[in-house]
Amino acid sequence: MSGPSVPPGWRLPEGVNAALWEYTHNPRLAEEEDEFFRGHPLFEADARALDARFLEPGPLVDLGSGTGRHALRFARRGFPVVAVELSHAMLRVLGARAGGLPLLGVEANLCRLGCFPDTTFRYALLMFSTLGMIRGATARSRALAEAFRILQPGGRLALHAHNFWLNLRDRQGRRWLLGQGLMALSGRGDVGDRRMTYRGIPGMVVHLYRWTELRRAFSDAGFRIDEALPIDAIRSEPIAVPWLAQGFRAGGWIVFASRP
Repeated sequence: MSGPSVPPGWRLPEGVNAALWEYTHNPRLAEEEDEFFRGHPLFEADARALDARFLEPGPLVDLGSGTGRHALRFARRGFPVVAVELSHAMLRVLGARAGGLPLLGVEANLCRLGCFPDTTFRYALLMFSTLGMIRGATARSRALAEAFRILQPGGRLALHAHNFWLNLRDRQGRRWLLGQGLMALSGRGDVGDRRMTYRGIPGMVVHLYRWTELRRAFSDAGFRIDEALPIDAIRSEPIAVPWLAQGFRAGGWIVFASRP
């Protein structure tokens, strides 16, 4: 079963293209979400990283929560949680599982979080390349700025992003990198956007970050990076000797940052 028809481009929400609209409005994908990702090594690795660092319960917002794998776990630990998701179908699945947990689902665009006052949350999550799923550099910057705004001073953000240079490892990826180099020379602004067919939806795009680009994005939004975990592309474990060329060797990063 598919969702509603895709609106014309001028009516799409900020940071959303036609493929992402289809993804967020497809009930089948929400119903299959948990089973599709069962046993995914990144899901196990990021849960361990978060649980080891976010210890004391406090108001937490899960930005791009999906069906609630992090939101539900933190709610069970006693955190008051708000799960923000553009997909009504994902929130419906989450709500069916939440029971009496201290968890509220909110359907909203991550670029426009005016439903929350400033300094509302102590913790924020942007996991599983959620930021990279937002279309357009301006929209991604706005989403990070909104995350900063709704965090309390001293509040912490955890974010995952994929590494642009992980494409060096296979022939198809190297061809893509060559095309990206030509795009950069031509002055195009969408360098790093990797297009794919994802779970049956053609035209899905994820933005892959260079480490310097990601670090700059945090700084421009006002964040201070406290810790960055470069992780392996296959096993999602921290890479060995992380100080050695991590910008090229890592499959991605789990970054912990704070609002000064």
